[in-house]
Amino acid sequence: MKHSNTPQTRRGRGPARRIGRSLAFVLPVVLVLSGTLAVTRVNWSGSPSDPVLTAAETTTSTGTRRAAERAPQDVLRDKLLTELQEENPGVALTHLQEAVNERPSLAKHCTSIARALGQAAVRVYGPTRAQSYARPVCDTAFATGVAAAHR
Repeated sequence: MKHSNTPQTRRGRGPARRIGRSLAFVLPVVLVLSGTLAVTRVNWSGSPSDPVLTAAETTTSTGTRRAAERAPQDVLRDKLLTELQEENPGVALTHLQEAVNERPSLAKHCTSIARALGQAAVRVYGPTRAQSYARPVCDTAFATGVAAAHR
């Protein structure tokens, strides 16, 4: 094999190679910065304060959006309060017990929901009739709610 001392022209030494090297350096920097900005732009708190997110949410129905934003125990409490007014406290207490049995995560809210049902029962039925619906759902929270509303 013979080596020559004459300079050979190398491919890729021109402007295209310089542009390629510049892009190889600049492109990852741009991607990292744009990704960081995208992550900081996301509203991680869950409350719709960003106009872009709010505009996207307005495409859903208002009732669905409100129900999705509310905690499950609040939705259950409101549903049971409506049942209490439309039917009677016994039906609402039965459904409360069923909901707690189906979703054990609601157990920690059972007492406050039953107390709210007891207070609402006094407003709708009066203290004596409301007390007649008392049963051991969530201990004696319903009766406690009746007694608290009667004072």
